[in-house]
Order: sequence, then structure tokens, then C-alpha cells
Amino acid sequence: MLRIFSATGNRELAEGEALPADAVWIDLLNPTAAEEALLETSLGIEIPTAEDMAEIETSSRLYIENGAIVLTVTLAIGIITEHPETCQVSFVLGAARLVTVRYHDVRSFDHFAAHATRNPDLCATPSAALMALIDTIVDRLADGFEHIGREVDAISRAAFRRADPSFKGRQQRRTNQALQLLLARLGAAQDALSKARESAVSLSRALSFLQFASHKEAGLSAQIKTQLRDLASLADQASYIGGNLTFLLDATLGLINIEQNAVLKIFSVASLVFLPPTLVAGVYGMNFQFMPELGWQLGYPFALLVMLMAAVLPYAFFRWRNWL
Repeated sequence: MLRIFSATGNRELAEGEALPADAVWIDLLNPTAAEEALLETSLGIEIPTAEDMAEIETSSRLYIENGAIVLTVTLAIGIITEHPETCQVSFVLGAARLVTVRYHDVRSFDHFAAHATRNPDLCATPSAALMALIDTIVDRLADGFEHIGREVDAISRAAFRRADPSFKGRQQRRTNQALQLLLARLGAAQDALSKARESAVSLSRALSFLQFASHKEAGLSAQIKTQLRDLASLADQASYIGGNLTFLLDATLGLINIEQNAVLKIFSVASLVFLPPTLVAGVYGMNFQFMPELGWQLGYPFALLVMLMAAVLPYAFFRWRNWL
């Protein structure tokens, strides 16, 4: 699909139609070979393909060709919808037109397209359209970081703030299944954070290259500096959230160990309670001919009492010493 944006409005270019002379921003979504050929003929540069955009070398992602600045960045999508993934988007900034090439639906582009429809002045020049589009992308990325931060806060509350009035201030026990669910949520938050951080770093590199390549445009350089400051603040936010995630991961693993130790402690207490009575029962289960209690009428109740005391006294002693 090929969409045309200009200061006079926007529309989708029909198949076989020539490129309008007033086109400022040309948005290519899953372009066909015919659409790529049309733009390459009109602009005199090669449009990056999906294979070109997947390259990780900086020289393949950031370069200048025939006076046009080509920027390929990695953008995080689906963070707010909790299905995060990354995709590559190319920006080709020429003297008269801005071309964007992508193979995924990116909400930031749709939001900016809506803004450009209401305010065509956003596409007055290619550089103005580029900076307004990047500003929208950075805003959307900031929303993603805020979403991750809220999710981390929710995980923290679920892990530590477990007081229930029905338990009279005591802490509720967490099952291993609940703790495993927290680990899954932590993993998802970490995955989203890593993709958002990768996007912020990629945008910072692209803007730094753009600042170097367009140093003669004072107005554009000032806008780039503003966006770089915003991305730097997002990087600090990512580091803060990453530290919280690391702490929560360690704490959750510690809680799992505590719960497992509590289960082992129950077995230890059971052994402590039942071992002395078993010893007493073993003594009175011996088949010797001469045992004083065998002819005693109260021998059986006495043996039961001794077994009960043998269970209660060690347990009470351990509780008194705060060993249990």
C-alpha cells in the first residue's frame, strides 16, 4: 500500500497512477515490486528491501545515497497490547520528499497519519514531517515504558502486599503456582522492556546520524537535540525499571525458596511430633515375658499418656526456644 501526504491533504495512490508533484511524505506498507520501481524511478534512489532492513551493520542501516539520508531503525510494537515484538522501518529523507518503508503495522504511523489529516501543515516539508513522525514514535515509546512500569508495580504489589483483613494482619501464603505466575509476568515485562530499550537505542543512533548528516539545517538540529534528550530520559527510565525487575526476580525466587522450605519444615515438625511416640510404642510393643506394665490395669492408658507427653513436650520446648 502506498499513501501520499502533502500540505494539501493525503490519499492512497491507485495502482498505475503517477506520483503527485506535491507529495511530501510517501508511506509504503508492504510495498509491491511495482510500487518500489515507481519510487526508485521518481526519486533516483534504491528503496530498502526487507532483506536490506534486516541487516545489523550500521553502514547498512545509516547512510547517504544520492543526497538522500537513509535511516533504518528498530521499533518496538505491541508493548501496550502485551504482545511485544520488534520490526524494522526505513526513513528516506530527500530534498523534496520523505519516504517510509515498513512491513508491519505500526500504531505510531497511524496516529501521525491521523494528525496529518487534521493538520496538513505537519507535512509542509520532508524534514518537518520526519521530525513530527519521530516525535509521535517517541511519545508512543514513552507510553510503552509507562505501561511496563505500571506492570512492574502491579507485580510488586502482588508479591509483597498480601495482607488480608480476614487473616487478622497475618500474611497469606503464596502457592508455588501463584509464584510461578509472577515469574511468567516478570519474564513478559523483561521481554517488553528489552524490546523498548532496543527501540530507544536504535532511534538515538539514527537521530545522531541524522544530526551529523543535516548539520547545515539549524532548525532541524534543534529538533533532533530535543528528541535525543527525550530518548536519554527514556533510557534512564529503562535502567530504573530494569533494576526493579532484577530485584523482583531475586525476591520472587527467594519467596519460592521460602515456600519450599516451609513445606520441608512441616515435614520436619511432623517427624519431631511423631518420632517420640513411635519410640514409646516400640518399647511397649516388645514381646518380653517380664514387663511390669503388662499386668497393670492402667498400663494401656499410661502408655498412651506417655506417648502424648513425648509428642507435646519436645514441640513445646522447640517453640519456647523459637526454633519453630
